[in-house]
Amino acid sequence: MKKAYRASLLRFDDAGLPVFDEDGLLVVAPDSTGCQRVLDAGSHAAVSPRHPDAELTHLPGRILAPGFVDMHIHFPQTDIIGSPSPGLLPWLENYTFPAEAKFIDPSHSNEVADVFFDELLRNGVTTALTFATSHVASVDAFFEGAQRRGLRMISGKVLQDRHSPDGVRDETEQSLIDSEALIRKWHNTGRLGYAITPRFAPASTDAQMRGAGELAAKYADTWIQSHVAENRDEVAWVRELYPQARSYLDVYAGFGLMRERAVYAHCIYLDDTDRELLRDTKTAAAVSPTSNLFLGSGFFDFGAADRVGYPYGLASDVGGGTSFSPFHTMMAAYYVGREGQTKAGLSIAPSQLWWRHTGGAARALGLEGVIGNLQPGCEADFLVLNPQATPLMARKAARANNLEELLFSMIVLGDDRLIERTVISQAE
Repeated sequence: MKKAYRASLLRFDDAGLPVFDEDGLLVVAPDSTGCQRVLDAGSHAAVSPRHPDAELTHLPGRILAPGFVDMHIHFPQTDIIGSPSPGLLPWLENYTFPAEAKFIDPSHSNEVADVFFDELLRNGVTTALTFATSHVASVDAFFEGAQRRGLRMISGKVLQDRHSPDGVRDETEQSLIDSEALIRKWHNTGRLGYAITPRFAPASTDAQMRGAGELAAKYADTWIQSHVAENRDEVAWVRELYPQARSYLDVYAGFGLMRERAVYAHCIYLDDTDRELLRDTKTAAAVSPTSNLFLGSGFFDFGAADRVGYPYGLASDVGGGTSFSPFHTMMAAYYVGREGQTKAGLSIAPSQLWWRHTGGAARALGLEGVIGNLQPGCEADFLVLNPQATPLMARKAARANNLEELLFSMIVLGDDRLIERTVISQAE
């Protein structure tokens, strides 16, 4: 049965530019699998006559927008968000690894996964590329929870067979056997996808990295995810471990871990040769501004990324990141873009911030036309936004002179209260 939703409607064209209908209509219908897909979208006057039989829901004063896409987040770090630390490496030692060691227990994994998904949906995030831990139980808990909710989610078992404490360090051969078994079990099951997940180069032996590259070649439609060039101390450590590599990023290239659907979080300390490598291999960056600010890691260079032209999108990086809210992430990205002491500063248009957290992130993940937009054919994961959710937001939104001002008012003032409803296509 066709369903139609009448409200203001935000979507994006192929160039990533916003298309906004103040009186819009979104029409969805189930495909052969039962997944709701966008059948038509546009102004109410144009779309309504084409679908007289659709069941109509009228949402006056509301905005329909694509569900947000989070390109990098750690579900096992849900409980350590906001933990104080002088920097990345101490934060890992004092908080991250002790928390992740608990995920050997399936019941703990299931409990945290439920909290994690509740937080994502409360904040309007409908797809996330997610780290689990080095424990198989954490991956099973994640995918089982996502499957129950009908979500499009991507995750994988973390690979870390060196420079890691007991409780999270895995064994090289078994880690690769487990990863392949999890790929076969979960990848392309419903709306789920698997990501081959070396934690970061210092945490994996050459044998484990080679094995990850071999899995990436064998299962070419899986994702790859890791971290690169986040922190100066980390970059110096990699230089000591891999003196033969041209750069930190080059380490991953040497193991066959750069290709389409490969995503590297942070990408702060890169040069143009690195950026060209990202572009030429169709490898994406996951920009994590709240995490980078919280841990004092540095500032992503948006201008250089756009000049070279490699794919990137926005990410929360919870628990190093300080919020599940895409509005907080977009606001932090605006701050980072404006910073002009370590790089050229620029003001990112509000619509582009929004694009980098929806359709642009989907494009960077190789899922353009599937998620992150409300064009015909897309899976109907969308948000019902209420710009009158708080008195100040209502006042500011009412005074917006154009779309950019309206979007920026929501970025600056928005939080989970702005998300009136998160609609999941598989659950409709």
